[in-house]
Amino acid sequence: MIALTLAEAAAAVGGTLDGGADPAARVTGPVVVDSRQVTPGGLFVAVVGERVDGHDYAAGAIADGAVAVLASRPVGVPAILVDDVVAALGRLARAVVEHAHATRVVALTGSSGKTSTKDLIAQVLQRHGETVYPPGNLNNEIGHPMTALRVEETTRHLVLEMGARHKGDIEYLTGITPPNISVVLNVGSAHVGEFGSKEGIAQAKGEIVEALTTEGVAVLNADDPLVRAMESRTKGRVVLFGESRDAHVRAADVRLDDTGRPSFTLITPAGSAPVNLRLYGEHHVSNALAAAAVAVELGMPVDDTAEALSEAGALSRWRMEVVDRADGVTVVNDAYNANPDSMRAALRALVSMAGRGPERRRTWAVLGEMRELGEESLDEHDAIGRLAVRLDVTKLVAVGGREAACMELGARNEGSWGEESVLVSDADAAIELLRSQLQPGDVVLVKASRSAGLEKVAEALLADGAAR
Repeated sequence: MIALTLAEAAAAVGGTLDGGADPAARVTGPVVVDSRQVTPGGLFVAVVGERVDGHDYAAGAIADGAVAVLASRPVGVPAILVDDVVAALGRLARAVVEHAHATRVVALTGSSGKTSTKDLIAQVLQRHGETVYPPGNLNNEIGHPMTALRVEETTRHLVLEMGARHKGDIEYLTGITPPNISVVLNVGSAHVGEFGSKEGIAQAKGEIVEALTTEGVAVLNADDPLVRAMESRTKGRVVLFGESRDAHVRAADVRLDDTGRPSFTLITPAGSAPVNLRLYGEHHVSNALAAAAVAVELGMPVDDTAEALSEAGALSRWRMEVVDRADGVTVVNDAYNANPDSMRAALRALVSMAGRGPERRRTWAVLGEMRELGEESLDEHDAIGRLAVRLDVTKLVAVGGREAACMELGARNEGSWGEESVLVSDADAAIELLRSQLQPGDVVLVKASRSAGLEKVAEALLADGAAR
């Protein structure tokens, strides 16, 4: 964090000093919401959660070296008092970002692929200068400012993903970190139960390009009509990416190797170069193009961009995390989250990883329920089951209740699979089934919404064999 005195921090958040806080004392360490992570010179933020009240840990934080506590009531130790701790956290982050004059802010959103693309952008830009980005998907009103507060004077890029569950969420986040470049990946059915329609989702996602000034750049997916329509909503210059011929940054000659990893020729206004991704699944081509568009806009040479993309790996857990067991079984843990678009992409990746011809490996799709789909939920689950049949997945294991049953029924109705699809009640039942039927060389995809907890299946399968 860029160092601030307590007086400067209090002024930035509209707070008052309390508990003997020294106005000249400087916050030089990290800002944290977990008192166990306090280090000397840091600032502890006393967030009131559903189960824990951070104010109860204020004294311990000071004892461990925190300069002060950001709090909404007196805590008997040096503190900055505010009415709303979370809102104040956002204001503090805004102040720090404003001090970082050389930092370019890259903000991205989309219904699927946000975290994977954020990780790609960050890895590419690290070649170009010091880059701050969040681990995992810290994209809400707490995680977002916490990431921004890691910015230093030497930070060249700040890469942030922005999620939305309600209209105005992204507008709020861009108010904390006004973007220089805004990226929109896609508009799908994730959270359609909250927004009512894909058009409603697009309206919310588009807030990220409305935040741009005339000097900003909107990087938009040319292959998604709802994203492309956002051109009219921004003051910034528009750069299109995708496989469309009129995209400014596009892919040609896309192909998959025997393990399902894509290669393509990256074409940009500044030249072209070959890319060989280490990630699994053709859907990562679009993510890589978005990352390339950002990198080129920030001045990276095309050859360096392509080389960085080819070296980038998966940084976040449970997102197409591929591990081979000693017996040749491949486990694909994509259990962090799921929506119809990401389910379709994962199924296609699974099939591509199996190869073709007589040496084709058996494929297992262990799929749980997709949440927050509203009235479309049953139809979407049915469609995923049918797609598994059309893609010739060897066996579908649907895990869960009504929605999972609908998925399994869709598979049977599409292909009359009989015993080639099965419904099980929970993760433990799926594990028992797989342990009894898996054979060396099989490829197993595990995917569901986070609340389904299907990462337990992948972890059990890996524990059964010595992973390499």
